[in-house]
Amino acid sequence: MTVPRDKATEGFRKSFGSAPDGVAFAPGRVNLIGEHVDYNGGLVLPMPISAGTAVAWRGRADGRINAVALDFDETDAFEVAAPQPTGTVDWRAYLRGMAACMAGRGLPVGGADIAVCGTIPRGAGLSSSASFCIAIGRALAAAGGADMVDPRALSLAAQDAEHAWADVKCGIMDQLSIAAGEPGSAVLIDCRSLNTQRIALPPEWSVMIVQSGVSRGLVDGHYNRRRADCELAAKALGVETLRDATLAQVDAAALDPVARQRARHVVTEIDRTSAAVVAVGARDIVELGSIFAQSHASMRDDFAITVPDIDRLVALLAGAVGPRGGARMTGGGFGGAVVAVMETDAVSRVSSLISQTYRTPAGETPPIMIERCAG
Repeated sequence: MTVPRDKATEGFRKSFGSAPDGVAFAPGRVNLIGEHVDYNGGLVLPMPISAGTAVAWRGRADGRINAVALDFDETDAFEVAAPQPTGTVDWRAYLRGMAACMAGRGLPVGGADIAVCGTIPRGAGLSSSASFCIAIGRALAAAGGADMVDPRALSLAAQDAEHAWADVKCGIMDQLSIAAGEPGSAVLIDCRSLNTQRIALPPEWSVMIVQSGVSRGLVDGHYNRRRADCELAAKALGVETLRDATLAQVDAAALDPVARQRARHVVTEIDRTSAAVVAVGARDIVELGSIFAQSHASMRDDFAITVPDIDRLVALLAGAVGPRGGARMTGGGFGGAVVAVMETDAVSRVSSLISQTYRTPAGETPPIMIERCAG
């Protein structure tokens, strides 16, 4: 895999005729557990990954942004002070959205020539859009003279861009885990307070990410509908968000059957995230695997965000890993990737078995990524 920083630097030279002033980078993320609870004020446990987005930049004094997307061979140009919607949700919308939303939050934004590229598979549930936004934000802030930007402030601007410029009513998990996380470790995020805590993963463990080959689309309304379901359930329960509800309340309330299922997933998933942190701290990979299995069943049965190919891949992966680890879907759902945690000495065997037994809907061997744990 080409290192994105090198590709961004070389692409910048070819596009703009000389070297950039710097290169900003933001990783993608894989969510270990805590799905669809971030916009409910819950707890999540994501992990930054090695793949990510690189933005080579050089400041401009005229307040313009001239950009090239190296992966698409496409360009964009606009005034920093007045970015206008393009009418489509593509990389330009996120670029312009970040410029507008950073300025709206009082963050520094400088004019710049930029070249951007990435190594995160799009539609895989690994936060390619959030990685893009955070990398762009770091580059524009640097062009505006800032040595660094507060991760929370930058994350909120990136969330604003998703909401207002891509019409995805996402929570804060993706942006904050990317902006505040550390390579090789998970980060526990309280999505209500925005407090973060590094959670060291045992160095003898590895995280495997397998692409299902089912392209995931959140802008088609699935994600927003699930969020609306949760808001209706919270209102019916008389709580601000489902973070404040208990399972006993959910079971006792006169809820619509769908609302009850959605609420049950969120309340139990928050509890599972807390339990997962305890299991990691105790190096109890057997318990963590059991928690993963419960989480996937909840996403399938109560939140209804898995698809048959994902369920099949999870079953194959969980069977290959065995009791010392586990697997679950990761990301917003309706396709994307599956994540598994296992002991490192099992990685080669599991990877080989999955390559032999699973084929994507296109009949291809699934791409597999391995993330080492730093301890």
